Amino acid sequence: MILSEDHLQNLFDKTLPHLHAAAHCGVVLEGSIAEGFGNSSSDIDFLLIADSDADLPTMPSLLFLDGRRVEVRTRSVRQLAEQFSAVTTAAQGDPGAVPEDLLNRCQRLLRSFPLRNPELVAKVKGLMSFDDFQATAREWWAHHARQSMRYALVLRELGQEEEAAAWTEAGLLQAVKSWAAGRGETYLEPKWLPLQLDRLGAHPLSARYRTLASLDASGLDPAGYLTEGARLLAELGVAGAAPGSEQITVARADGVTTWQTGDRVHVVRGKQDVFVLGERAARAWRSLVFGQPLNRVLAAADASGAPDAGPLIARFLRFGLVKAAWKGDGPIVPAMPLAAPSGAVTPPPSTAQPLVAVGGAVVGDAEAIALLPVPARRFSAAAMILVWSNVLVENAREDLVGALDREQWSVAELSVRRMLRFALRGVLSAYGVNPLPPDSEVVRALSLLPAGAHTDGICAQARRLETLTIDSVAQGSAALTALDGFVALIRQATGAHSFPSSFGSSDGWRQTLEIGYDWLRLGAYLDADLPLDEASDLLSSGGAQPHVATT
Repeated sequence: MILSEDHLQNLFDKTLPHLHAAAHCGVVLEGSIAEGFGNSSSDIDFLLIADSDADLPTMPSLLFLDGRRVEVRTRSVRQLAEQFSAVTTAAQGDPGAVPEDLLNRCQRLLRSFPLRNPELVAKVKGLMSFDDFQATAREWWAHHARQSMRYALVLRELGQEEEAAAWTEAGLLQAVKSWAAGRGETYLEPKWLPLQLDRLGAHPLSARYRTLASLDASGLDPAGYLTEGARLLAELGVAGAAPGSEQITVARADGVTTWQTGDRVHVVRGKQDVFVLGERAARAWRSLVFGQPLNRVLAAADASGAPDAGPLIARFLRFGLVKAAWKGDGPIVPAMPLAAPSGAVTPPPSTAQPLVAVGGAVVGDAEAIALLPVPARRFSAAAMILVWSNVLVENAREDLVGALDREQWSVAELSVRRMLRFALRGVLSAYGVNPLPPDSEVVRALSLLPAGAHTDGICAQARRLETLTIDSVAQGSAALTALDGFVALIRQATGAHSFPSSFGSSDGWRQTLEIGYDWLRLGAYLDADLPLDEASDLLSSGGAQPHVATT
């Protein structure tokens, strides 16, 4: 150790007055200094062991004594016994499933240096043999090395060579940690790996690892680095990650569903996140055949009009929309222990405005895989109201035309207000406003919208239309013309310019039902509030009118 036992005992004596209930505890030094590593910046890590079955806090206390940062943790004998038991149980099934913090805590205790009550310390260390722990640590690191190298092979197949090289580097570090653990060097923190290899002495495998520790150090190109890395991985004792095009398959990701409205493809992740796909990304997504080898999936994408789909599929993979799997061995789940947690990446949300159109979410370029900036449920609710608002606009216009025909000026004015407010419901919904404000506030609620050419014009016209009066044929005709122009402006801004005339013909009504049904299906899946009670009947009938016989 870099510090003498006398120095450590003296430092603990100074620590003791700051602690409560430390009498009769076993005390050990753990961590890098106990391992024989460490430096002047290393913490002094004391673990106090209470001979009891108490639930002691997991959080450490930090003290600053004699120019050192002192970390104090406490565990009871029962808690430590449960830690060792949990590692043993997990290792009997899948060593890779052992939580890294649990493995780390057990390793630090087993390799700790006793300072007080050595009999109690020996009793606790005897709960797990170091040989058993060593075997578990070796297999744990091997599992992660295998997964990292498999993921590197996936990325290479998808044309992501630099990322593949980065995961090759991770896999090699994990593989040499596995190799070192099998020789007694079980300390988990990778930063001390060079000293661990030094302590093991000269060996051809550790020398080869040092030359391949990174892409830059190797002097190879990314493709050559992966090839040499896979070879060294096997030599270090990690099997099951040899290159082979038929080994890697594409698999479904749990909780990911596809919803198409018109030509727009949406992918919902975990009923929370909605990704909207650009045209080329959508073709690549629709070409996926789950369970097939990755090389065949790429060939199918080429054949379906999505050539060079590798980068797009790589993004699907990173965002957790699909999985890669190793034939016969389940999903490939790479991780870098003692680093940032692994899992699906969530990209920055899309900034497209408006957010949703009648035909689907607004998307930028053809290769976009854009995360919408609102939760899935709110998105679907807003989209359903957008569609229904357009239906109500059509209905209110019919009422207005009828009132003008009969010269019912007061009724006409009410119809103008209804038509205006229904149209504004659609505008607000297109920008993701949900729930909506009351109809009496929708004109003033336009202040919620971002400034821009479309919204500024809509706001100005809405304020004028809100005060329209009708008491003559000429005023009625002018009002209808103004409202038709206003609705056209809104529909252009919200992607509803081709919305059918819902009540003009049976064909128009059929098209309206088809548009509504697409959104209702998504809304029902997400448990979103439906815009009206009758919508549930449209769902149960599969999009058909409930009383009309189909041919």
